[in-house]
Amino acid sequence: MNGPRRRARTYGAVLAGTLLAATTACGTVAERRDDARAAADRFEQALEARQRAVMCAELAPGTREELEESAKTPCDRALEDEDLPAAGPVRHIDVYGDQARAVLAHDTLFLAHFTDGWKVTAAGCRPRGEQPYRCALKGG
Repeated sequence: MNGPRRRARTYGAVLAGTLLAATTACGTVAERRDDARAAADRFEQALEARQRAVMCAELAPGTREELEESAKTPCDRALEDEDLPAAGPVRHIDVYGDQARAVLAHDTLFLAHFTDGWKVTAAGCRPRGEQPYRCALKGG
């Protein structure tokens, strides 16, 4: 019976080490919140300046792909037709692991963490009480 116990201890040690590496590699909650805020700020500044190429670079791959497929045009041109509000400053950031919600003065953005940083997965989002947000721009 020493074999199963030994494997269980080894598995537990490997799992604990993996979890420790995963949590320390992602940074503290404050660091993740600051990084998500910076991504939301970059997206909003690009929106206000009408820098659509910068906005496209701040979008998550799936969001950019869905936008291009639905518009049948490249991202920067497709954004011309999107009715995204000038959202103003970030008021609050909620971070849940690799996901974040940025509440701005006039909009809500959702973000996800990728290997190259935080990216916007949804924008132009409006709360609907108990129902999920309705977003003008979102990925699949």
